[in-house]
Amino acid sequence: YLTSKYGEKSSGKWCYAALLNFKTQLAPGYNYPDDSTKISDLLAPGYVIVALGLENKPEKEFGLYVAPLTLKLSLVNDQTLADAGAFGVEKAIYDKTSGTKISDGKKTRAELGCYVRVFYARDVMENITLKTKLDLFSNYVDEPENIDVSWEVLLNMKVNKYISASISTQLVYDNDIQIGIDSTGDGVIDSSGPRTQFKEVIAVGLSYKL
Repeated sequence: YLTSKYGEKSSGKWCYAALLNFKTQLAPGYNYPDDSTKISDLLAPGYVIVALGLENKPEKEFGLYVAPLTLKLSLVNDQTLADAGAFGVEKAIYDKTSGTKISDGKKTRAELGCYVRVFYARDVMENITLKTKLDLFSNYVDEPENIDVSWEVLLNMKVNKYISASISTQLVYDNDIQIGIDSTGDGVIDSSGPRTQFKEVIAVGLSYKL
């Protein structure tokens, strides 16, 4: 996950800002418990956001960035996944009779829209810090009412001099990502559609300041 931003002061607490954001994963992902069917990989997907807009940061703990001119580029650098139309790219075309592939699936998808990022961080109690970040994107051309959502929350806790703990959550919704659905409950995937995805991680660690 990499973000770079450049800003020039406008008026008050607002500034003009250009943002570049890139994210992907390093290792393959599989359709657990099936460890042979790959469903993601390095740069499959990969996401690039280039945005021009305004940022308001009235205090250190809060930031708002609004970019009405944003290019979102989705990458699927795996032909098998691209042929299946994974992560919103245009899937391959096959001959209906023979099943022969006529054209490969696209490995990229470009979207023009509006991007909003909200950041908040504060010490909620002694030795407890809360950080949250909300990213929203709406495609101007294709179903702008279907907003992509990525919401992350991190709670850091310093238990004592040596022990620390954290709870992190992430909620993701992207209408372009089709997830397999077992609508009858028989263990067989018989349809697909967008779904809200949620991840929670609880970690306990040792820390020592030299």
